[in-house]
Amino acid sequence: MGTSTVCYRCNRRYQDDNQVRCECGEPLWFDDDLAGFDLPSPREMNGLWRYAEALPDLRPEGIAAAAGRTPLLRSPRLDQVAGCRVYVKDEGENPTGSYKDRGSAVAVSHALQQDIDAVGTVSYGNMAMSTAAHAASLGIDCVVLVPTDTPTSRLELIAQYDPTIIQVEGEYGKLYDDVLDLNRELPISFLLSDAPARIRGYKTALFEIYEALAPDTPDAIALPASSGGFASGIWRGILEFQNAGVIDTPPRLYLVQTAASDPITRAYIADQDEVSALEAEAVGETIAHSIGNPNPPSGTRALTAVRQTGGAVCSVTDADIRQAQRQFARRGGLCVEPASATPLAGVRQLTSRGEIDEDETVVLLPTGTGFKEMGTGGVSIQTNTLSRSALSSQLASLLSS
Repeated sequence: MGTSTVCYRCNRRYQDDNQVRCECGEPLWFDDDLAGFDLPSPREMNGLWRYAEALPDLRPEGIAAAAGRTPLLRSPRLDQVAGCRVYVKDEGENPTGSYKDRGSAVAVSHALQQDIDAVGTVSYGNMAMSTAAHAASLGIDCVVLVPTDTPTSRLELIAQYDPTIIQVEGEYGKLYDDVLDLNRELPISFLLSDAPARIRGYKTALFEIYEALAPDTPDAIALPASSGGFASGIWRGILEFQNAGVIDTPPRLYLVQTAASDPITRAYIADQDEVSALEAEAVGETIAHSIGNPNPPSGTRALTAVRQTGGAVCSVTDADIRQAQRQFARRGGLCVEPASATPLAGVRQLTSRGEIDEDETVVLLPTGTGFKEMGTGGVSIQTNTLSRSALSSQLASLLSS
């Protein structure tokens, strides 16, 4: 497996596999050649390492060995909500409860192979927790940069893995560019949202979907969009499968954003080729804070993926998200974070306007568990108090009503 990276847009190649962005400004990914690749047999290694042929020559150690191989669930009771035939790829089953573990499993292992002294990231959510946890399991120091207004509850979730947490003043969105410079100046490998090694890990979710559905194939895949990294990984997996002859027709990619911060949606609706950052006054508050990214570093690549696969981008409100979150729980038995509820809300919007047919198979990708986000779903709690002597009769009455 080669270590050169390539730009999806201008095809410029680099031998420095730690370089994140091309001179043209777009993000890079590894130039993997999967000629002759085929899906593994059921008895081969578990987790995303089943696809060792499509990954670097790494030994999965620590919790990296448990990343991936999340279940693909047929959820008929969600069909009525979505308006089509629904499968759910539950990424909340990863070690730290989100798809970020796919990227961290590969990226942190890659850093260890290069004798990096420490890894780091810019995040106050799932990526921070995932990077810190993977580093801890391998005995690597970890640095996490967070904004000064990060809630204490989130800092506690990150701090349990004992990274060095640094709160940075000023505009948080500009830290991405600052960290690119730090990568060159310090013996720390900052594993950003679209680092090539992360994208390599993310693509395995696409491989698992096709393996689980075989011999059937999905018509579409819907997922939340923030930085554009996960969408890039899914698209990279599609391209590699097409190049290897595993699939002929790609699934349509549908990206869903929060209406409070939706630069990719706006570019799609305006028929633009590039995603522009939103001005501060155009950004609102949202319960789906993990995808409220006004300046997605891989936004243009994600938009290109949508256009190349014939998909679409749409936005949903907090009210839509809360409703979808409840439906995931009540009809699917799944506890998902607010951002992860957006694919269901988005697909419902797309089917209602005729972009997805009711007989089509759509895979929803909830990206993280809701158990870390309790208190954000607006759930109405109702209880009944019964005496032990009246328990049987009262339960019968309650059930009959």
